[in-house]
Amino acid sequence: MNPSPIASRLGFVAVALSTPLVLLALVIVPYLSSSWVAFEQDRTGAATLTGFAPDDLRTVTSAILNDLVSGTGEFDVQLDGAPVLTAAERSHMRDVRGVFASLYAAAAVALAILGVAFWLGARRGGSSWSLRDAWRGVRFGAIGLASGTVLAGVVALVAFDAAFEVFHRLFFAQGTYLFDPATSRLVQLFPDAFWSETAIAVGIMILIVAGGAAWLAGRRLRAYPASAVADAAAGERRAAAHGTAR
Repeated sequence: MNPSPIASRLGFVAVALSTPLVLLALVIVPYLSSSWVAFEQDRTGAATLTGFAPDDLRTVTSAILNDLVSGTGEFDVQLDGAPVLTAAERSHMRDVRGVFASLYAAAAVALAILGVAFWLGARRGGSSWSLRDAWRGVRFGAIGLASGTVLAGVVALVAFDAAFEVFHRLFFAQGTYLFDPATSRLVQLFPDAFWSETAIAVGIMILIVAGGAAWLAGRRLRAYPASAVADAAAGERRAAAHGTAR
């Protein structure tokens, strides 16, 4: 039985919304690596800001990253027997980990939706839900992600402080994410320049990946012309009507 037009539209929306989540989750992964973080810390003078020796800086940062990525740990790394982060900083890092966990849980669901959409498209062939519909959703979602990234970049360029505040208010309780750069080890380990440069790198990578996904989807759409899908669907309806008449 072919899906209704409403079901097909809902399928398109589901694919279009799932695509940015999956792409975003994939793009972020390299920037959670110790190699990227070490590179940016060197560029932004984290060793000077913290006063840590290079080996100590790497040890502390690796412990924090491990707690963030592994989903375990309390961000309670110590140096010379003293905690590096304050209780408020550790609480904020647990909140950050929760945001990442939510993103990747949503991305896992989105990936499952994409898998089902493409499986149904291949299985139904020329019916009212096809591989063409799935690729249309991917293309729309990828273009939407790229457009949203460009818009966010423009907003951050002209009003960075306001964008920073809005972003943090969306994901964190007010007052839990502001720390004094003069005393906060968390800010010294990951200074503002670290985040601005990382945000630029992530934004560029999103544009590359989203552009590539949109290009691939466009190529696949040309392999499934709308006329062929419509003809196949019409053939299925005629065959079904003929069978019913018999």
